[in-house]
Amino acid sequence: MIRPLLPFFLFLAAPVWAQDRLPSHCIALAQGAETVQHADFAPVERDHVLIRYLDHASFLILAEDGTAAVTDYTGYIGTIDAVPDVVTMNNAHSTHWTASPDPRIPHVLRGWPDAGRPADHRLDLGAMLVRNVTTDTRGPFGEGARADGNSIFVFEAAGLCIGHLGHLHQIPSEEQYASLGRMDIVMVPVDGGYTLRLEDMVSVTRGLKARVVIPMHWFSGASLTEFLRAMEGDFDVVDTGLSEMTFARADLPARPAVLVLTPRWLD
Repeated sequence: MIRPLLPFFLFLAAPVWAQDRLPSHCIALAQGAETVQHADFAPVERDHVLIRYLDHASFLILAEDGTAAVTDYTGYIGTIDAVPDVVTMNNAHSTHWTASPDPRIPHVLRGWPDAGRPADHRLDLGAMLVRNVTTDTRGPFGEGARADGNSIFVFEAAGLCIGHLGHLHQIPSEEQYASLGRMDIVMVPVDGGYTLRLEDMVSVTRGLKARVVIPMHWFSGASLTEFLRAMEGDFDVVDTGLSEMTFARADLPARPAVLVLTPRWLD
């Protein structure tokens, strides 16, 4: 059963600028943060992160000082003329990347091999750190295997560890789980075929032990409904009716929750 929105999940954004990134539960350590000038996105409340579901597998992740990341960037985020600080891409399908990203974007992180080397990113922007863990993908039409063809991108901001599974085709190994570290929020593809089978995706989701799960990458309500039913019992399932929410580490739910967001471009 999908429960109505629980009030403690939603926090109002306020323009408070951050000074230093709150340490997260994640294992990543970074030095030499870059200085970033923000003109496009308003900051959110201190020690909070805003997550906006844009479309398919694309999310806006907005840190407290206005640092903005867009996942699985396809070249379009909406009608507003705003430039993220960093975009991530996976190229399993054209709906997860673009060959012509906006040249104004300072950091374009590709999640697939380059010159035979796996993608290896660790970008510290002060209020947000972005890193990746690679996984293998299937070849065209499900044939063969492509080593390191997908990246799970991890975003550390406001003390939260936020994971985006990308176009996940394999159950992560123990080493990959260890590299990811402890997740607080995770975006999970629930199409049931183009990525992992739903039963395997449910197993992976449970293994990540995140407090908040946000489903993505569904092509019909049927696969989403099946995923939600499979997650009931150990997780609260909440139809938020929202496109975006803000989160703080101190206010994560004691009981894990699956939060269904409605995609909406920025306008």
